[in-house]
Amino acid sequence: MAKELCLPPSASALSESLRDLGYSLETAIADVIDNSISADSTEVSIFCLLNSKEPQMAIIDDGHGMSSQELIGAMKHGSRNPNDIRGENDLGRFGLGLKTASFSQCRQLTVVTRKNDEISAAQWDLDVVDQRDEWIINILDEEEISELGFNEYLNKNGTIVIWRKLDRMFEALSGDVRESLVNEKLAILGKHLSLVFHRFLTPDEVIKTKLKVKINGHQITAFDPFCRKIKATQMMPEEKVIVENNTVRIQPYILPHHSKLTATEYEFYQNRSDFLSNQGAYIYRNGRLMAWGDWFRMAAKGESTKLARVQIDFNNSLDEDWTIDIKKSRASPPKQVRERMKQILQKIINRSTDVHRRRGKRLFDESACPLWERYAEFDNIRYEINMQHPLIISLTNNSTNEKNIKIILNAISASLPLEMIYSDFSLSPKEMLKPKIDDNDLINSLDKIKELLKTSGIVDAEQYKSLVLSTGLFAGREAAIDEYINKEFYE
Repeated sequence: MAKELCLPPSASALSESLRDLGYSLETAIADVIDNSISADSTEVSIFCLLNSKEPQMAIIDDGHGMSSQELIGAMKHGSRNPNDIRGENDLGRFGLGLKTASFSQCRQLTVVTRKNDEISAAQWDLDVVDQRDEWIINILDEEEISELGFNEYLNKNGTIVIWRKLDRMFEALSGDVRESLVNEKLAILGKHLSLVFHRFLTPDEVIKTKLKVKINGHQITAFDPFCRKIKATQMMPEEKVIVENNTVRIQPYILPHHSKLTATEYEFYQNRSDFLSNQGAYIYRNGRLMAWGDWFRMAAKGESTKLARVQIDFNNSLDEDWTIDIKKSRASPPKQVRERMKQILQKIINRSTDVHRRRGKRLFDESACPLWERYAEFDNIRYEINMQHPLIISLTNNSTNEKNIKIILNAISASLPLEMIYSDFSLSPKEMLKPKIDDNDLINSLDKIKELLKTSGIVDAEQYKSLVLSTGLFAGREAAIDEYINKEFYE
């Protein structure tokens, strides 16, 4: 008969291993904020104190707090079974997040909490665990709690998470270099939290209670990846999928073409969420963004789909089906959702592609005779200089060697750097500036074009204006063109 043997893990070895689950500063703090939301907090303040006697970070909330026994349970590794039924606002799962997230950044974790006028505190110190090779925590007394220096933040219920011995966060740096590194990390943290918790920062039909988050006193604003405040954003019909008697909601969006955004709007969205790389599904668990920017191998990322976004909502009853990881940064749709996504994905892609195609068609339709023409054949698409454009006709007619001119123009068409243009336009469309003529050359250029067009028999003011605009050289100078035409054609 087999003999049973209890084989507990080494506290020292396991605690050090749990530090390397792959948290960054921003994902670690997001995991701690999840606990604050589960505790019905309405405000979370994050402080990074570099100038104190011992550098530290503190995450402070105004939630319902914990009793001393609840605190000890929260400090235990694996304090909750992931299969337990949870409240609808509970963002936890494994009972590991507070510890693993904190230890990814520091070696000493202290939690101070107040509930019903009872204040208590407990502390993990990995140096002690390593030396003793035992799962030992310190329960702090009132004097030790007072010495922590955060008592003024717990006049009522709430919890403070304090990180000290910040070895991972500082990366062994010191002085100005360390301060620069921390400031950079805090900037990334702000952007991350503004996206991950954007539906808590700006409540919607799912999230009813507004949450405020401050970093060193500065309140962060929500970043909506679907641009829903912009009228040109398209909201497609919502789809619903039933998984184990729970409803999964699928809401597709098509973002507006960049030409529909103001310079301020474009800069805001481009800086925080690159249009090309962040297309795809946005997975929300109880309103908290878990994963984004992925089509789950159901479609390839590309220029034509970069405006497509799909909001997918599910509740924490389906954690097992979505294979949520400890960091809550990865999720994989269950089979029923994948199948429905496949059915609607082509519609979403077609709509995103159509936004680009309609815009491209308009660019050509704006001119009765564009300088460039697009040819779409059975197995290829190409762009060529329009040899029937009056300016091109005038150029060839006035040339002593028409064949040489046509060879040069054909060479220009054939050498159009499409891949480079595609790359630049995908990443920075607003920076793709067209050549402009300054005021000194404006009148001279309009005169030259007028002379060339006369050789083609074009002297009509409206035709002249249309062909001048087709060159793209005078974008934004329509008033100057009208003034020139009134002077040259009507006076």
